[in-house]
Amino acid sequence: MSALSLRLPDSIHRHIKEVAKKEGVSINQFISSAVSEKISALLTEDYLKERAGRARKKDLKKILDKVPDRKPLLGDEV
Repeated sequence: MSALSLRLPDSIHRHIKEVAKKEGVSINQFISSAVSEKISALLTEDYLKERAGRARKKDLKKILDKVPDRKPLLGDEV
């Protein structure tokens, strides 16, 4: 495990302390979790962009052509 020295504005540090206490975790655990979530979101975005770049409209059309043509279920019509 690595150590990281991080400078934060006092207001952010105060909010982190409050939220971590409310969640019942240490500040280190809270920051580690927050950074992990951010990394995951960025990697997911990159993955989806890459997949979208390989998409072909004709393949989507093939999939959509398999969807039955019927009226929407009650509540789905809007």
